[in-house]
Amino acid sequence: MSATLRIGILGAANITQQALIEPAAGREDVQLVAVAARDRDRADQYADVHGIPQVMNSYDDVVNSPDVDAVYIPLPASHHAPWSIRALEAGKHVLVEKPFAANASEARQVAQVAATSGQVLMEAFHYRYHALMLRLQEMLTMRLIGEVTDISATFDVSIPDRSDIRYQLPLGGGATMDLGCYPVHLARTLIGSEPEVLTASARVVEGGEVDEALEATLQFHGGVSATIRSSLLERQQQQTARITGTLGTLDVENFVHPQKGNRITVSLESGIVTEEVPQQPSSYAAQLAAFVAAVRDGVGVSTGPSDSVANMEVIDAMYRAAGLKPRPADVS
Repeated sequence: MSATLRIGILGAANITQQALIEPAAGREDVQLVAVAARDRDRADQYADVHGIPQVMNSYDDVVNSPDVDAVYIPLPASHHAPWSIRALEAGKHVLVEKPFAANASEARQVAQVAATSGQVLMEAFHYRYHALMLRLQEMLTMRLIGEVTDISATFDVSIPDRSDIRYQLPLGGGATMDLGCYPVHLARTLIGSEPEVLTASARVVEGGEVDEALEATLQFHGGVSATIRSSLLERQQQQTARITGTLGTLDVENFVHPQKGNRITVSLESGIVTEEVPQQPSSYAAQLAAFVAAVRDGVGVSTGPSDSVANMEVIDAMYRAAGLKPRPADVS
């Protein structure tokens, strides 16, 4: 491997700027060396704007390039599993956007390939690496609110345009896939075990199986309950969680993007205390640092394949409980 970690990008997705391009700009040990997109003109424009030195003709060219050590995959959810597998089989490390795959079956296939590849495979749940999440875990370890009995977590946005890929079933669309995966992951991480999905209800796009909103009730070991909500059609964005314990509550604001402002409110019988965690380094910068450490030094990641499979299993179960099918596997 070269002195710097050379990363190739699959697609010209908007998320790449904040998720990778900006944090990479602050590191001397990371270089963005190549990009490919379905449309060559778009790839050329993208490379010109972001200073990426090489435009390749196809995703295959990127994953097979000897000039690339790792790939970042911000493609539609339906493409995450097949391109993760191709990259791993080509000897590349992989940072893949959430959700990890279209469904749990696909996720298990990717995890099996990763287990024998010798490469790092990391799901880009960036929030997991921010100081806000570390502080929440610290508070729960300290039993600041006693024993946890319930978690309620919500991620809502406003995307009314039905032509958006989030509404396309073949591309892995749905509020739960794009948004609800975060509250599911948050609850699983904070409780530290895997839940059973008890109930779920969805509001679907007319004539289809894409959830524009979904709410589910989960049960964890020891009787801890959780309510997971997500919606693509709310007027105001909401990224909130409430963790209830035997001694009080923790209310968390902006847990998905804590670098844009965050707040933890601790409510106990003795009073209410509000805390803000430092916004920087951003969740994306912390994520990239974790990825580099995993590749360079073999440091374990918090969002590796086994965690990703478990998250997708919960998502599939939520869809089934709501009377829907898990998202179909990629057929391209």
